[in-house]
Amino acid sequence: LRTEVPALKLLDDGSLRGGSLDGGADCLADSQAKKAELPGVTVGPDSTPTLSFTSGSEGRPKGVKGRHFSLAYYFPWMAQRFNLSEKDRFSMLSGIAHDPIQRDIFTPLFLGASLIVPSPEDITFDKLAKWASDNQITATHLTPAMGQILLGSLEPKVQSLQNAFFVGDVLLKRDCRRLQQLAPNCRIKNMYGTTETQRAVSYYEIPSLNQDAGYLEQMGDVIPAGMGMVNVQLLVVDREKKERQCEVGEIGEIYVRAGGLAEHYLGDEEKSSQKFVTNWFVDPQKWVEEDKQRAAAQSQQELWRKPELWFGPRDRMYRSGDLGRYLPDGNVECVGRADDQVKIRGFRIELGEIDTHLSKHPLIRENVTLVKRDHNEEQILVSYYVPEMQRWREWYAEQEERMGKSDGTTAQSGANGSLGVPQGIRRRVSAKEEMGVADRMKIFELLTLDVRERLKQKLPVYAVPTLFIPMLRLPLTPNAKVDRRALPFPGAAELLGAMPKAGDVDSRTDTEKDLAEIWSQHLPATADSLPRESSFYDLGGNSIMSVQIVPKINRKWQGVNVPMSVMAAGQPTLKSVGRYIDRSLNPVGLRLDAAAGEEEEQQAELYSNDLPKQIEKIPASLPAIGSEYPRVKSGLNVLLTGATGFLGAYLMHDLLMRTPPNHVYVHVRASSHQQAVERVRTTCTAYGLWQDWWLSEGILEVVLGDLEKPKLGMSEGDYKKVSEDAELVIHNGARVHWLMPYESLKPANVHSTVECIKLCSTGKPKRLAFVSSTSALDTDYYLQQSEYGNKVLEFDNLEGSRQGLGTGYGQSKWVSEKIINEACKRGLSAVIVRSGYVLGDPKSGISNTDDFLVRMLKGCVQVGSRPDVENTINMVPVNHVARLIVASAFYGDKNTVSHVEAHPRLTFNEFLGALEEYGYSVPQHDYETWKQSVVNYVEGGRKDDGDELALLGLYHMVTGDLPEATKAPNLNDRNAQRALDADTKHTGMETPKGVTKEAVGSYLAFLTARGFMTAPKAGAKVALPKMELTKEQTAALNRVGGRGGGS
Repeated sequence: LRTEVPALKLLDDGSLRGGSLDGGADCLADSQAKKAELPGVTVGPDSTPTLSFTSGSEGRPKGVKGRHFSLAYYFPWMAQRFNLSEKDRFSMLSGIAHDPIQRDIFTPLFLGASLIVPSPEDITFDKLAKWASDNQITATHLTPAMGQILLGSLEPKVQSLQNAFFVGDVLLKRDCRRLQQLAPNCRIKNMYGTTETQRAVSYYEIPSLNQDAGYLEQMGDVIPAGMGMVNVQLLVVDREKKERQCEVGEIGEIYVRAGGLAEHYLGDEEKSSQKFVTNWFVDPQKWVEEDKQRAAAQSQQELWRKPELWFGPRDRMYRSGDLGRYLPDGNVECVGRADDQVKIRGFRIELGEIDTHLSKHPLIRENVTLVKRDHNEEQILVSYYVPEMQRWREWYAEQEERMGKSDGTTAQSGANGSLGVPQGIRRRVSAKEEMGVADRMKIFELLTLDVRERLKQKLPVYAVPTLFIPMLRLPLTPNAKVDRRALPFPGAAELLGAMPKAGDVDSRTDTEKDLAEIWSQHLPATADSLPRESSFYDLGGNSIMSVQIVPKINRKWQGVNVPMSVMAAGQPTLKSVGRYIDRSLNPVGLRLDAAAGEEEEQQAELYSNDLPKQIEKIPASLPAIGSEYPRVKSGLNVLLTGATGFLGAYLMHDLLMRTPPNHVYVHVRASSHQQAVERVRTTCTAYGLWQDWWLSEGILEVVLGDLEKPKLGMSEGDYKKVSEDAELVIHNGARVHWLMPYESLKPANVHSTVECIKLCSTGKPKRLAFVSSTSALDTDYYLQQSEYGNKVLEFDNLEGSRQGLGTGYGQSKWVSEKIINEACKRGLSAVIVRSGYVLGDPKSGISNTDDFLVRMLKGCVQVGSRPDVENTINMVPVNHVARLIVASAFYGDKNTVSHVEAHPRLTFNEFLGALEEYGYSVPQHDYETWKQSVVNYVEGGRKDDGDELALLGLYHMVTGDLPEATKAPNLNDRNAQRALDADTKHTGMETPKGVTKEAVGSYLAFLTARGFMTAPKAGAKVALPKMELTKEQTAALNRVGGRGGGS
């Protein structure tokens, strides 16, 4: 069929003109009369009117075959629910290939409303708002990315805008607040849907600023997906037990149940069967029977009831791949993608969490974080951000003024000692010219430093992006979503070109100059761009780089043995590391240098010198507990900190599973109550401990808090409730890190102890059970006592550790114990439990994969050998440690210490030798030979099945002096045994008191089942026990980790 239309025009009244072919009548004149005639085409619910394409966020874009029902069904309901009519003026801002274009076009057509189409020139940051105002737009459909363009200028106000429908990506409260400023009469709808659902099928509505100015303030940072539209359900389904819907607050996968789902992916039956599924929560045959009855009741046959037009009644769900949870009011909150969690250098990282914190920065308009590979082919985190230009200019001017700018070109600032922004680049920014990555990184360097500092306060160091790339705008796909593939990543040369010369480069010592050359081989920087006093980690360093750098330092300066802790602890700089090297090269000079000697002594005694200041913070007198305590049975109200750690989960389980059960308040750091419950549930599920009835029977309550804050970070209401209700506080929470200095650990470990003491004296008097560590005994004094045949007594006053503790963690425990001792003199009832290595449950084999000894097992398998170390290990199963802590809290004498001592104690050789018995080839070598194997493994970059060396984070310890570092004093445990005997009398419970070789076999079986270790070869002396993990447990294990019990 072919025709010629020489001059097609659409007139204002909606009619078409085609022009004249021969100077006579319009070529379409004869066709005008046919407008009123039906086309004679029968369509049904399953006719195919559209073929839409996904955005390609999961790979190659997929063609989605649409259905006529999906387009026609929702319009009447939307018109009524959102008060839409023929009087509305809609904008058309969706890409022509994007499925929302169907909504953009057909909604106003159905209503008889106006559809206004902007020119490409109007869709810019500084023009779109004016275009909307000039055209009196009343309704608009936007992606959050397109919304950023609309919000590019907050003038003029768009008073006409009544409804804004957002879809396609996460909508933030920040952007809603800005839209309310631009359009105070606008009601915002956050719509949820995908190409596969054919349209947005759920909504959450926010009233306009003029309707309720304070509504947004009560909301979280991310706007919920809301509830389903008419005849639509958002179901949050357990990811492992798909026959189960999640409880309120529990994270699961979002399934969309709707009659308007698309048909399938064109030409991809396998993918279609995975994503479009039959609803298993009901019997689909029910709908078939109902439809037969309905059809029989019809007086005449419905024309669309033909097999090619309608495939019969179906109850289908679309599996979205989004994670979400039910809120208490029934709305659904989307919390990220199932595939948004990444693993870098052994750490699990949520990209969405990074982006959420970035979005809160007042100078950032948009942002997105990705995983990229650097020039060394290492995975790194890269954050792209778009500055709020007007606010940034004002902020930048303030920084220049504050820093004393004087010459019109540079001002002293930041890591490089210079703002370093030439006037030429500034003019290009003002003119909105395109710039390369290097220029943008230069001009926004100060902002990047500020962003990094803020993220360091919110995220663990491993989750702070290595690289920040400023953008003037984020690239968009035709579907108006952020085009992640188009985001630029600078090459090595371009990246180095962005690095200005450090302002203090001329003041470097010779050692610092050589050190900068070594650092620059690993950092995304040149040697001259590295400032003397900027942290190695702020410059883009990470733990892998530090491990690779230390051997190079020791080879460069012969005779210097720089320990890993120098690069891994705190914030190492060229100046601090260079100073360490210089002192090591001149030890005589060090001794003759009185000032330097005094400084070293002050550092060694920092923790003990801090003790009097901390004691001043506790009450002068503390109320005594009545004679009825300790109870001989269970049934107490207990506050437990650190419940989301490995030991903490077992403590909670022990408390809740007693008869009668205790009522436990678990102190958890989280952004919401729902998230806190989910953290606790996930942790316990991972370790095979969770029981649903804890929540349903009300014996487990979650309180939000933060160990580092006053009143443990609890709200006034929670603090009052706990202070009046609890009878016992078990303080297990702590930040566990073997490299961080005392000052870094003090807020979480020492200040929290002071706050627990204050809590015990507030409201009802309470007993305090403090979980300490034998690391508070790691000094030469106590080791010598053991060498003389003496055990450390439980009533020892710890004066043997006033000096000489080598780790900030051990120092923080020493100070905390001393504070508690003083509080006991003032009336506090307390017990202290000192634990050594906490290993897994011997029966289930469940272990903490972040534990040093567990990582020694894997590391030896990776390296292919094990060291000869005769020291014994005080390692105790986690369930026994938990039981001993509870027993001491309930039955221990007032103001005593209980030592957790292993019975029996294996030697390192026996523990690691179990690997050979269970089939691993790990011949024993002398320590120096084995240590060199570890060094070679790391420096050679050799990987085992793509896995990093398990000992990487403990490199400083295993390549320092492992035989010396693992010596531990022998402990007297008479108090502990008395508490256990009393507990056994009333509970009948017995738990293994030490780790045996059989227990090591259980651990190995768990570690291989989890995929943490490779399975041994066949033909072992002893076969590993059979171990199977459920899918639910495996998924939970992948979401937990970390040594600490920090709340």
